[in-house]
Amino acid sequence: MNVKSYAKVGAVAGAAVLGLGILSSPASADPSPDTDYRQLAGVGSDTTQYVMNGLGDSAAVTNAGGKIIASWNATGTATITTKATGCANIARPNGSSAGINALNADLAAGADCVDFARSSRGPADTSTDDLTFIPFALDGVTYATDLGSALPTNLTKAQLIDIYECDSAQYPNAQPLLPQSGSGTRSFWLTALDMTEADLGDCVDDSVQEHNGEAIANGNQLMPYSIAQWISQGKGFADVPNRRGQSRLRSINSLAPTTGSGSALALNTGFDADFLRQVYNVVPTDNLSDAVIDETFTGSDSKVCKDTATLTNYGFGTLGTDCGSTALKAER
Repeated sequence: MNVKSYAKVGAVAGAAVLGLGILSSPASADPSPDTDYRQLAGVGSDTTQYVMNGLGDSAAVTNAGGKIIASWNATGTATITTKATGCANIARPNGSSAGINALNADLAAGADCVDFARSSRGPADTSTDDLTFIPFALDGVTYATDLGSALPTNLTKAQLIDIYECDSAQYPNAQPLLPQSGSGTRSFWLTALDMTEADLGDCVDDSVQEHNGEAIANGNQLMPYSIAQWISQGKGFADVPNRRGQSRLRSINSLAPTTGSGSALALNTGFDADFLRQVYNVVPTDNLSDAVIDETFTGSDSKVCKDTATLTNYGFGTLGTDCGSTALKAER
């Protein structure tokens, strides 16, 4: 099994903070303190790091051993130690693919130091059924531009393809940005645009950290952005940095990415279907029978799936009976 004995429970999360309304307890940047190892250690996606931290601190995601989830952010210190004993420092995985690779490496080594990987993409290799991708929430990805952008506030899918192929006659000055290699959002964005890595034009800057609106430096730049991340970054959580800068989410095919405003701002579940996605917690298939993994992740009655208040508070949509499905299996 990839689950170690229960660690002592850390201090109870602090009081709720005020942002655009009354919010639940803020997410932590890594377990706080970092020696609060808890029961399941997870790494990977930038997109879902804050909501998983929020779930880790939620009273709804606990058992007799206390808090269950210890989720390590995609960026921070160069290395992390995920369990109290028997686990050496590992390079901090930055992105969905890096998290899944770390989980596979842990399985191969029999180290029992990584229990799940956060992923904002689905399987990339179905040659084995070693891993199970368990969906837990709905997200969407749209493009973001600067507040005073020279680019329109609505683009079609075809126009976005031209821009990312660096072949746009309408917007020849467009400067497309793309997240770093290994990012699940990068992979999803290309799939949504019916593109491959080989289709990217030479004008694309693909070195930016995902969901960092501060990377948009001028009115000609645009970048894919998780809708849920953009919402949560603006809510005033104490430990969720607002990286939006002057970025604004834009419409695709005349469909808006969000509904409501202020404290009622939410993911538009009617957004263009090509740009909506499920997000996942990935676990070793052989560990699905483990009691802690089962109660935490699997089935619509799991602790994570039932904590809809935390999921929506961090900008995600709920999946109903699809939440917690164990049908999707892959190698990575």
